[in-house]
Amino acid sequence: MMSSQQFTTRALCRSVVLAGCVIAWPAAAAEPESATPVVAEVTASTATAPTPAQPLAADTALTTASITPSAPLPVDELVSPTAAGDVPKSTVASADRVEILDECPDIDVCVDRYLWALYERAPKLDKIRETERRVVTVKRKGRMVRVTRSFTRLVDNDFAWKDPKAAERVGQTMMEYVIGGMDRGFKMKLFQTLHAAEAAGLAPGITSGFRDDYRQEIASGLKAATNRSYHGGSLRGGYGHGLAADIVSVNGETRAQRWVATEQLWKWVDANGKSFGVGRPYLDRDPPHVGPVDGEEYTKHRTPAVKVAAAETRKHKRIAARSEHHAAKRGKAVRAAAPSSRRTG
Repeated sequence: MMSSQQFTTRALCRSVVLAGCVIAWPAAAAEPESATPVVAEVTASTATAPTPAQPLAADTALTTASITPSAPLPVDELVSPTAAGDVPKSTVASADRVEILDECPDIDVCVDRYLWALYERAPKLDKIRETERRVVTVKRKGRMVRVTRSFTRLVDNDFAWKDPKAAERVGQTMMEYVIGGMDRGFKMKLFQTLHAAEAAGLAPGITSGFRDDYRQEIASGLKAATNRSYHGGSLRGGYGHGLAADIVSVNGETRAQRWVATEQLWKWVDANGKSFGVGRPYLDRDPPHVGPVDGEEYTKHRTPAVKVAAAETRKHKRIAARSEHHAAKRGKAVRAAAPSSRRTG
C-alpha cells in the first residue's frame, strides 16, 4: 500500500514537463527507483512533434511552497502580436531542446538539474569596454606637441573559463558551484520564471549563477566590489546565499539574432517576472542581471517608496545647508557693520 505522501511525491515527479529543458520522469511502476539518469539532446530538425511545456498542475504543488506559476504573458503579445490563426514567423532559429529523463526523489535536485541544463546551453560570451592609451601628435598654439589620449572600444570577452577555475579552486563540481551556491528560495523562483519563459518560446539560458569573492575578482566589465556582489559575495553571506543570476536567450544562429531574442526575454521578465518573484533591478544598466523582487538589491534600486524617501532626504539636506549658509552670511554682515555704529568722544 502506497502512503499519500509517497503518492504525492511520485505524482509530482511524473508530471513535471519542462520545454527547452524538459524534465520528465516515468511512472514508478514502469521504472525502478534506482534508474540511471539519461540526458539526451534533441535538435529542432530531428524533433518531429515537439510538445510545449505546461505549467505544473495545482494538485502537484504539495511538496514545495510555490511550484505552480501564474499564466505567463506570451512573448508575441509583448513584441509582435499576430492574428489568432496565423503562425508567427520567427526571425531567430529554435534552440536545441534538452530532455532529462530520471526519477525525481527530491524537488531541489530536479530544480538544480534544470537550472544547470540552462547554464550549460548558454554561450559564455559578451562585449566589454576596453580602454587603450596612445601617444598622438596634436597642434597647440601653432606648434605640434605629443600628448597621451585614451581610446575606448568594445571587444569580445569569452568568460567560459572563469567559473570552472573558481569551482576547481574550492574543490567542487561546476554544478555544485554555479547552481548549488545560490539561495534555495531564489532558485525556486528562478526555476518558475525560466520554465514559464521556455513555455513562451523564449529559450532562456543562464550565463552566471553563484560567484564567490575570487570569481567576482576575475570578472570583467561592469561589476560590483569583490565582496559585495549579490551573486554570493562574502558580505552577502557567501556560498548558499547567492541572490542573483544573469540570463540571456539562446534563440538564434548568429549573435545578432540571439541579441534580438535576448531583448525579448528581458521584456518578458519585466512584464511577467514579478508574478514569479523575480525582476531586473538595474534594467538597462545591467540588463541580464535578475534577482528576487523581495530582496535588498531590487528594493534598493526599483522600489518607488525608497527612491522617494532618498530624494526627500537629499532635499531636506539641501534646504538645511542653504539655511545654515544664509545664517552664516547674516552673522558676518552684522559683525562687519558693528564697528561703524559706535560713537567716539
